[in-house]
Amino acid sequence: MTRLKLHDERHRVTRVGWLRAAVLGANDGIVSTASLIVGVAAASSGRPEVLVAGVAGLVAGAMSMAAGEYVSVSSQSDTETADLAREKGELATQPDSELEELAGVYRSRGLDAETARKTAEQLMAHDALGAHARDELGISDLTTARPVQAALTSAATFTVGAAAPLILAAVSPLGALPAIVSAGSLAGLAVLGAVGAQAGGAPPLKAAARVTFWGALAMALTAGIGRLVGAAV
Repeated sequence: MTRLKLHDERHRVTRVGWLRAAVLGANDGIVSTASLIVGVAAASSGRPEVLVAGVAGLVAGAMSMAAGEYVSVSSQSDTETADLAREKGELATQPDSELEELAGVYRSRGLDAETARKTAEQLMAHDALGAHARDELGISDLTTARPVQAALTSAATFTVGAAAPLILAAVSPLGALPAIVSAGSLAGLAVLGAVGAQAGGAPPLKAAARVTFWGALAMALTAGIGRLVGAAV
Protein backbone atom coordinates (compact mmCIF):
# COMPACT_ATOMS: atom_id res chain seq x y z
CA MET A 1 0.00 0.00 0.00
CA THR A 2 1.35 3.40 -0.99
CA ARG A 3 1.73 5.87 1.80
CA LEU A 4 1.14 9.50 1.21
CA LYS A 5 4.09 11.63 2.25
CA LEU A 6 3.09 14.85 3.90
CA HIS A 7 5.01 17.82 2.55
CA ASP A 8 6.85 20.08 4.91
CA GLU A 9 5.43 23.59 4.70
CA ARG A 10 7.45 26.52 5.92
CA HIS A 11 5.43 29.68 6.22
CA ARG A 12 7.38 32.92 6.54
CA VAL A 13 4.50 34.69 8.27
CA THR A 14 5.76 33.23 11.56
CA ARG A 15 8.81 35.48 11.20
CA VAL A 16 6.97 38.72 10.59
CA GLY A 17 7.00 40.12 14.13
CA TRP A 18 10.65 39.67 15.03
CA LEU A 19 11.87 40.14 11.45
CA ARG A 20 10.22 43.53 11.14
CA ALA A 21 11.71 44.78 14.39
CA ALA A 22 15.15 43.35 13.61
CA VAL A 23 15.42 44.76 10.10
CA LEU A 24 14.01 48.13 11.13
CA GLY A 25 16.40 48.37 14.08
CA ALA A 26 19.54 47.45 12.17
CA ASN A 27 18.62 49.64 9.22
CA ASP A 28 18.00 52.65 11.45
CA GLY A 29 21.20 51.97 13.35
CA ILE A 30 23.31 52.10 10.20
CA VAL A 31 21.54 55.03 8.55
CA SER A 32 21.24 57.33 11.55
CA THR A 33 24.71 56.71 12.98
CA ALA A 34 26.48 56.81 9.62
CA SER A 35 24.63 60.00 8.68
CA LEU A 36 25.53 61.58 12.01
CA ILE A 37 29.19 60.62 11.65
CA VAL A 38 29.39 61.84 8.06
CA GLY A 39 27.66 65.10 8.94
CA VAL A 40 29.97 65.83 11.88
CA ALA A 41 33.05 64.84 9.88
CA ALA A 42 31.95 67.10 7.01
CA ALA A 43 31.90 70.02 9.44
CA SER A 44 35.71 69.64 9.68
CA SER A 45 35.57 68.15 13.17
CA GLY A 46 38.38 66.00 14.56
CA ARG A 47 38.14 62.27 15.19
CA PRO A 48 37.29 62.60 18.92
CA GLU A 49 34.28 64.79 18.14
CA VAL A 50 33.17 62.39 15.42
CA LEU A 51 33.43 59.36 17.70
CA VAL A 52 31.66 61.10 20.59
CA ALA A 53 28.82 62.04 18.25
CA GLY A 54 28.67 58.47 16.94
CA VAL A 55 28.56 56.89 20.40
CA ALA A 56 25.92 59.38 21.55
CA GLY A 57 23.87 58.60 18.46
CA LEU A 58 24.16 54.87 19.10
CA VAL A 59 22.99 55.09 22.72
CA ALA A 60 20.23 57.61 22.06
CA GLY A 61 19.03 55.76 18.98
CA ALA A 62 18.91 52.36 20.69
CA MET A 63 16.89 53.76 23.58
CA SER A 64 14.60 55.65 21.22
CA MET A 65 13.97 52.54 19.14
CA ALA A 66 13.24 50.45 22.24
CA ALA A 67 10.89 53.04 23.69
CA GLY A 68 9.12 53.62 20.39
CA GLU A 69 8.59 49.93 19.70
CA TYR A 70 7.44 49.26 23.25
CA VAL A 71 4.89 52.07 23.24
CA SER A 72 3.63 51.20 19.76
CA VAL A 73 3.31 47.47 20.33
CA SER A 74 1.89 48.01 23.83
CA SER A 75 -0.91 50.04 22.28
CA GLN A 76 -1.64 47.15 19.95
CA SER A 77 -1.55 44.73 22.88
CA ASP A 78 -3.95 46.91 24.90
CA THR A 79 -6.37 46.98 21.99
CA GLU A 80 -6.20 43.21 21.59
CA THR A 81 -6.77 42.70 25.32
CA ALA A 82 -9.79 45.02 25.30
CA ASP A 83 -11.28 43.30 22.26
CA LEU A 84 -10.82 39.85 23.81
CA ALA A 85 -12.39 40.98 27.09
CA ARG A 86 -15.40 42.39 25.26
CA GLU A 87 -15.71 39.21 23.19
CA LYS A 88 -15.53 37.06 26.32
CA GLY A 89 -18.35 39.05 27.89
CA GLU A 90 -20.51 38.73 24.80
CA LEU A 91 -19.91 34.98 24.68
CA ALA A 92 -21.11 34.71 28.29
CA THR A 93 -24.23 36.86 27.81
CA GLN A 94 -25.16 36.38 24.14
CA PRO A 95 -23.94 32.93 23.05
CA ASP A 96 -26.59 32.50 20.34
CA SER A 97 -25.81 35.85 18.75
CA GLU A 98 -22.10 35.08 18.83
CA LEU A 99 -22.76 31.72 17.19
CA GLU A 100 -24.66 33.41 14.37
CA GLU A 101 -21.91 36.02 14.06
CA LEU A 102 -19.21 33.38 13.68
CA ALA A 103 -21.32 31.40 11.23
CA GLY A 104 -21.73 34.59 9.22
CA VAL A 105 -17.95 34.95 9.05
CA TYR A 106 -17.66 31.46 7.57
CA ARG A 107 -20.50 32.10 5.10
CA SER A 108 -18.68 35.21 3.90
CA ARG A 109 -15.66 33.01 3.20
CA GLY A 110 -17.60 30.68 0.93
CA LEU A 111 -19.20 28.01 3.12
CA ASP A 112 -22.89 27.23 2.68
CA ALA A 113 -25.21 28.12 5.56
CA GLU A 114 -25.47 24.61 7.02
CA THR A 115 -21.73 23.93 6.89
CA ALA A 116 -20.94 27.37 8.28
CA ARG A 117 -23.23 26.86 11.25
CA LYS A 118 -21.91 23.36 11.99
CA THR A 119 -18.33 24.64 11.76
CA ALA A 120 -19.12 27.49 14.13
CA GLU A 121 -20.83 25.12 16.59
CA GLN A 122 -17.92 22.68 16.62
CA LEU A 123 -15.25 25.35 16.98
CA MET A 124 -17.13 27.15 19.74
CA ALA A 125 -17.64 23.89 21.59
CA HIS A 126 -13.88 23.35 21.46
CA ASP A 127 -12.68 26.92 22.16
CA ALA A 128 -15.26 29.65 21.71
CA LEU A 129 -13.03 32.60 22.57
CA GLY A 130 -10.16 31.26 20.48
CA ALA A 131 -12.44 30.79 17.47
CA HIS A 132 -13.80 34.33 17.69
CA ALA A 133 -10.38 35.82 18.36
CA ARG A 134 -8.89 34.11 15.32
CA ASP A 135 -11.71 34.28 12.79
CA GLU A 136 -13.64 37.39 13.84
CA LEU A 137 -10.93 39.63 15.31
CA GLY A 138 -7.91 38.32 13.41
CA ILE A 139 -5.90 37.68 16.60
CA SER A 140 -3.72 34.56 16.76
CA ASP A 141 -0.44 33.36 18.23
CA LEU A 142 1.31 34.53 15.06
CA THR A 143 0.03 38.09 15.28
CA THR A 144 -0.20 38.65 19.03
CA ALA A 145 1.62 41.81 20.10
CA ARG A 146 4.73 41.26 22.23
CA PRO A 147 5.98 44.67 23.42
CA VAL A 148 9.05 43.54 25.37
CA GLN A 149 10.25 41.28 22.56
CA ALA A 150 9.83 44.07 20.00
CA ALA A 151 11.62 46.62 22.22
CA LEU A 152 14.59 44.40 23.01
CA THR A 153 14.93 43.26 19.41
CA SER A 154 14.88 46.81 18.08
CA ALA A 155 17.40 48.07 20.64
CA ALA A 156 19.78 45.16 20.08
CA THR A 157 19.66 45.29 16.30
CA PHE A 158 19.98 49.08 16.27
CA THR A 159 23.13 48.76 18.39
CA VAL A 160 24.59 46.14 16.05
CA GLY A 161 23.80 48.26 13.00
CA ALA A 162 25.15 51.46 14.57
CA ALA A 163 28.38 49.75 15.64
CA ALA A 164 29.43 49.17 12.01
CA PRO A 165 29.83 52.83 10.93
CA LEU A 166 31.26 53.66 14.36
CA ILE A 167 34.01 51.07 13.94
CA LEU A 168 34.73 52.35 10.42
CA ALA A 169 35.02 55.88 11.79
CA ALA A 170 37.48 54.74 14.44
CA VAL A 171 39.86 52.98 12.02
CA SER A 172 39.57 55.12 8.86
CA PRO A 173 42.07 57.87 7.96
CA LEU A 174 40.50 61.16 8.98
CA GLY A 175 40.68 62.66 5.49
CA ALA A 176 38.88 59.71 3.93
CA LEU A 177 36.55 59.05 6.86
CA PRO A 178 33.30 60.35 5.29
CA ALA A 179 33.85 58.41 2.07
CA ILE A 180 34.81 55.15 3.83
CA VAL A 181 31.97 55.34 6.35
CA SER A 182 29.47 56.13 3.58
CA ALA A 183 30.66 53.34 1.28
CA GLY A 184 30.83 50.76 4.06
CA SER A 185 27.44 51.73 5.44
CA LEU A 186 25.77 51.59 2.03
CA ALA A 187 27.25 48.15 1.44
CA GLY A 188 25.93 47.04 4.83
CA LEU A 189 22.48 48.44 4.04
CA ALA A 190 22.40 46.59 0.73
CA VAL A 191 23.29 43.30 2.41
CA LEU A 192 20.79 43.91 5.20
CA GLY A 193 18.02 44.71 2.75
CA ALA A 194 18.72 41.62 0.68
CA VAL A 195 18.94 39.30 3.68
CA GLY A 196 15.76 40.69 5.22
CA ALA A 197 13.89 40.32 1.95
CA GLN A 198 15.18 36.79 1.43
CA ALA A 199 14.09 35.77 4.92
CA GLY A 200 10.65 37.21 4.30
CA GLY A 201 10.30 35.71 0.83
CA ALA A 202 10.48 39.05 -1.03
CA PRO A 203 12.71 39.96 -4.02
CA PRO A 204 16.16 40.73 -2.51
CA LEU A 205 17.47 43.06 -5.22
CA LYS A 206 14.51 45.40 -5.02
CA ALA A 207 14.75 45.59 -1.24
CA ALA A 208 18.51 46.17 -1.36
CA ALA A 209 18.14 48.98 -3.90
CA ARG A 210 15.38 50.64 -1.91
CA VAL A 211 17.21 50.70 1.42
CA THR A 212 20.49 51.75 -0.22
CA PHE A 213 18.84 54.67 -1.98
CA TRP A 214 17.30 56.09 1.19
CA GLY A 215 20.52 55.53 3.12
CA ALA A 216 22.54 57.39 0.49
CA LEU A 217 20.03 60.25 0.50
CA ALA A 218 20.21 60.58 4.30
CA MET A 219 24.02 60.64 4.30
CA ALA A 220 24.17 63.14 1.44
CA LEU A 221 21.80 65.52 3.22
CA THR A 222 23.64 65.37 6.54
CA ALA A 223 27.00 65.79 4.80
CA GLY A 224 25.69 68.86 3.02
CA ILE A 225 24.35 70.34 6.24
CA GLY A 226 27.63 69.53 8.00
CA ARG A 227 29.61 71.41 5.35
CA LEU A 228 27.34 74.42 5.57
CA VAL A 229 27.55 74.52 9.35
CA GLY A 230 31.31 74.00 9.30
CA ALA A 231 31.77 76.81 6.81
CA ALA A 232 29.53 79.13 8.81
CA VAL A 233 31.37 78.41 12.06
